[in-house]
Amino acid sequence: MTTQRILAAWMRQRCSVSNRHWIQRNFTQTAVQRERALAYPRFHIQPEKHGKWITAKDLLKYQPLEKGKKAEDDLVTLTGRIISKRESSAKLIFYDIMQNGESVQVVASRGRFSGSPEDFADKNRDLCRGDIASFTGVPGKTNHGQLSVFVTKDLQVLTPCLHDIPRTGLKDPEKRFRARHLDLLVNPESSKILRTRSKVIRFIRDFFDKRGFLEVETPILSGKAGGANARPFETHAHAMDMDMQLRIAPELYLKQLVIGGIDRVFEIGKQFRNEGVDSDHNPEFTTCEFYQAYGTLEGLMQDTETLLSEMAECVCGQTPILLKSGEEINFRDPFKRINVMDRLSSELGTSLQFLESKDALNQLTSLCHAKGIKLSGPLTLARILDKLISEYIEPECIQPTFLYNHPLALSPLAKDAIDIKGQTVAARFELFVGGKEVVNAYEELNDPQEQRKRFRMQLQDRQDGDLEAPLPDTDFCDALEYALPPTAGWGMGIDRVVQLMTGATHIREVLAFPVMRPNNPAAASNHCNTATLSNHNNDTTTHQ
Repeated sequence: MTTQRILAAWMRQRCSVSNRHWIQRNFTQTAVQRERALAYPRFHIQPEKHGKWITAKDLLKYQPLEKGKKAEDDLVTLTGRIISKRESSAKLIFYDIMQNGESVQVVASRGRFSGSPEDFADKNRDLCRGDIASFTGVPGKTNHGQLSVFVTKDLQVLTPCLHDIPRTGLKDPEKRFRARHLDLLVNPESSKILRTRSKVIRFIRDFFDKRGFLEVETPILSGKAGGANARPFETHAHAMDMDMQLRIAPELYLKQLVIGGIDRVFEIGKQFRNEGVDSDHNPEFTTCEFYQAYGTLEGLMQDTETLLSEMAECVCGQTPILLKSGEEINFRDPFKRINVMDRLSSELGTSLQFLESKDALNQLTSLCHAKGIKLSGPLTLARILDKLISEYIEPECIQPTFLYNHPLALSPLAKDAIDIKGQTVAARFELFVGGKEVVNAYEELNDPQEQRKRFRMQLQDRQDGDLEAPLPDTDFCDALEYALPPTAGWGMGIDRVVQLMTGATHIREVLAFPVMRPNNPAAASNHCNTATLSNHNNDTTTHQ
């Protein structure tokens, strides 16, 4: 056994739970000591010695070879993690190597190895499951037709794995997400979901790029957070001696770009809301927002149908999509539509035209009490209407469903419209799929005086105890005075879309590193404020 393997085996033994702190004290103080102790080699390819470095995909070009044939003239080196080692005999050993999500078989036969029998035995003895290793040989097929690399020149440990990797995967969700690197190693589905997420984002970016939209980046950290109803994360910039906030939505910045002459603009980025944590909400989440001058609500509905139907076909290879609950989601058919004002009026048994009156809050509260609907504070018109929609409409939105004609009180940044019954409604729609909000869109309010008025109404809600109501943004109102063209805006929660495309039941599944509660909540509370937990207020889409 080589010095490298002796030390690696000893380190594995020392890296038990009881000795973890001892290892940190004695073997991580200097990188030089660690490198010398375990002889971690540098990786470089010498063509005359190693041939050509190849990937698992490169190996596919040898697929036309017949069973049992080898490309004897092609010397190659394959690298990756050993996920299994099977010793048929002392002279024949099979390895399964994982490289960037692809599995490749390596065959080490003493009869094909150019070194001595002792060297063959020592090098194979050095290799353990979990190690990162390199194998130099020729590509070919086994007698059973499996594409493999047959070792002829060398096999070497590049990085030893100091811990045993579970063979049956991780089942405990807490362990999975706290040790995400280990979860990805043992649960192929976890890696597949993250790769699907990348495909979804790439598809969205290409979709808007082909339609002439300019991708931009707006501030994540600024002196004010607006564009949605949500509690922001707050900090203090010492260099400027000013309080700052992480953004809750990019909306107000993007509309200022439209005012500045960029008629089609979009952004894919992170938002942060100091609110609910559950299967659909994470404090840090990803959205896509776009704004289109001279766009219409009907046009946005058509674009949404096209985007999701083509995405399902491109990313999943099929539609309908099967959820883990067993339900099929069909993105091909025209999406169902529900008129919010009409449906609420029907469920409550009365017209909602009183929502335009000054006494609307008292009337709606009394109506809910009469219907036996439980309300929790702070009681604002927007919160009560949101609860009614959640209770009466959202549960039936399993198939893709547009909700439109919302009460104006729910949409302080949307244009108002008059429906066929003469009611004032918001020029807005939401898309629900699988009972969850996925898209929020509306025609943008571009009257600066009306916008100031609505900001004052939100300020009143804040003074009444609704800490999610944003403070007025006077800079945005000033910008509106330079004329925002008739504009349609749209926001999508990318995390929820990835949940749909993968069938993931929890948002943590689609995030590389989700936020986790500390193992010792009491200790953590001494260092940070705990966010108020709620189930519904932290919308992943960024419009209000």
